[in-house]
Amino acid sequence: MKIHFTSLGCAKNLIDSEQMLALIRAAGHQITADPAQADAAVVNTCAFIEAAQQEAIDAILELAELKKTGSLKRLVVTGCLPQRYQGDILKELPEIDAVLGVGSFPDIVAALESDQRHFARFLDKNAPLPELDRTVTTGPGWAYIKIADGCDNRCAYCVIPSIRGKYRSRPVNAILAEARTLADQGVKELILVAQDVTAYGRDFHDGTDLAALLRQLVLVDGIEWIRLHYLYPHELTDELIDVIASEGKIVKYLDIPIQHVNDAILRRMRRPETRAFIEALFDKLRERIPGVALRTSLIVGLPGEGEAEFAQLLDFLRAQKLPRAGVFVFSPQEGTAAAEMPDRCTAEEAQARQRTVMDLQNAVMDEFDRARVGSVQTVLCEGQGEDGRWVGRSWADSPDVDEQVLFTGDAVPGAFAQVRLDALEDGCLIGRVEENGK
Repeated sequence: MKIHFTSLGCAKNLIDSEQMLALIRAAGHQITADPAQADAAVVNTCAFIEAAQQEAIDAILELAELKKTGSLKRLVVTGCLPQRYQGDILKELPEIDAVLGVGSFPDIVAALESDQRHFARFLDKNAPLPELDRTVTTGPGWAYIKIADGCDNRCAYCVIPSIRGKYRSRPVNAILAEARTLADQGVKELILVAQDVTAYGRDFHDGTDLAALLRQLVLVDGIEWIRLHYLYPHELTDELIDVIASEGKIVKYLDIPIQHVNDAILRRMRRPETRAFIEALFDKLRERIPGVALRTSLIVGLPGEGEAEFAQLLDFLRAQKLPRAGVFVFSPQEGTAAAEMPDRCTAEEAQARQRTVMDLQNAVMDEFDRARVGSVQTVLCEGQGEDGRWVGRSWADSPDVDEQVLFTGDAVPGAFAQVRLDALEDGCLIGRVEENGK
């Protein structure tokens, strides 16, 4: 069969998709980018917020139209959307032929090859993570590596624990083996992902933690950058900070989702931090990791956020000047505590607050990047853009969430280049190769 594959959502979801792709190819099927030429299609979905759910439904319905007019005979939907709505999804979207929950994606070949109408499989979402081969779809030169799945934090606005299950860490040896395999394939940057990488190993109850994992990962030959997504503030121990500061392969870019800084809003979110704690932590990180680039995620419009609470957030951001940030409008999710909270601002007010934060942050981010103009930076080349210039990322840029570096000169996709930064244009740093990197 020819299979068309659509992967939506986060990096963790993408890794599930990459494992499914490897299983599909191992079973002798072909992957096609053109759904009109496919015999079957798979949509691996996200259901984190309303916008993600709608994106998934739109993708499903678009493919369902091809079942009426093209060669497409089977439509399989996997991941978070069927997991969240397993009792309703086949009733609401009868165009779907098969569904797999988040604990069942290793059964993708069975779902594709079955002639059963409305095939459904929902295995234990709390089971250990499967150790499977992957078809890496990112890069060149970089890849995500999932070190854990699920979450135990139970934030008031978040459905992830109910969808993805409890926190489960992968064994250290399995992660190291995968890192070596990726390095052999030419990967130079590993991006560690989990809902909370700082909780890594806690479920083993044997002293294993992220600091211990990192000490072994930096020894993998061929891996030169290790990037961490996401570090929860209350889990950033002194030992972990010391490892990040002392190991040269760990890029000094820390993605720490704080969500807000008003103490009352943080309590409503069921976050254990306070503004004073966050400020003290950021001061400590800057002192012990000189030059660190801090990134965060923020939510505006949570019930209870009035003008005073929002003003506190803006005051914090002006003082902190975080060089990287993303801001999201609160999306009430059925089954979460925040969805039932009163005192919610209007959607228009929340969107206006988002724009205000991003205007402030864009100026801060431009200031940070403008200060790097004139310096020579190590840039991981990812390929050429439509205008012929090379496209890459520096240590301070993570894929999909940060801007890229555009440059000219001799470079090789998947390799590092030494780039002199000459200008900042429309948020992107512009430069030229001074010396080929490794």
